[in-house]
Amino acid sequence: MAGHSKWANIQHRKGRQDAKRGKIFSRMAKEITVAAKMGGGDASFNPRLRMAIDKAKAENMPNDNIDRAVKKGTGELEGVSYEEVRYEGYGPGGAPVIVDCLTDNKVRTVADVRHAFSKCGGNMGTDGCVVFQFKHCGQIILAPGVSEDQVMEVALEAGAEDVISNDDASIEVLTAPTGDLALVKEALEKAGMKPEIAEITMKALTEVEVGGDDAVKYQKMLDMLDDLDDVQDVYTSAILPE
Repeated sequence: MAGHSKWANIQHRKGRQDAKRGKIFSRMAKEITVAAKMGGGDASFNPRLRMAIDKAKAENMPNDNIDRAVKKGTGELEGVSYEEVRYEGYGPGGAPVIVDCLTDNKVRTVADVRHAFSKCGGNMGTDGCVVFQFKHCGQIILAPGVSEDQVMEVALEAGAEDVISNDDASIEVLTAPTGDLALVKEALEKAGMKPEIAEITMKALTEVEVGGDDAVKYQKMLDMLDDLDDVQDVYTSAILPE
């Protein structure tokens, strides 16, 4: 199966993360706290927590920060109570967007998200208006240069649902949004293939190419959303120029 180019978007995202390391740590700590609160503080029995901790360690988040976040989730330390909220809408050019947030103030969060949409020519919609256009799944992306045949052999044996070869030679592996993601990631690493991205995501079922002024506005909207403290993840079907 073939897919669009992914590598430029990944590099852009990782570059932005490197430029705002403190905010990334804060975002990851929130996710660890919520995961521990929902499923307990033992990562071996809590796939969401395990994945959150793995992502934090991949970004070199200090172990003390991780431990504190877990203890806040389990109630061993006092902390803020966060609520999961999702907003949906359309960006310039009509490509759908999902914005997942963790917040202690929904009034503030919805106002900030709506402002980002409207300022850049997008439209925030009602619950459920675009989510049906996405698939909830595990996603692993490997850099160009790895063997597609080897990835396919290892990933499918470990329980992956699909392996996609992208136009830019990066390889995408899809799994169920459960512990299967961690199992496939471990299998690939044991085979000497280190994923650049391994996460639970909302993958667009149909991708939409956005160009011209709309692409510039769309990227600005994505960047504004990503800069909001309450935003955890932004998912879109837009394919933007490199």
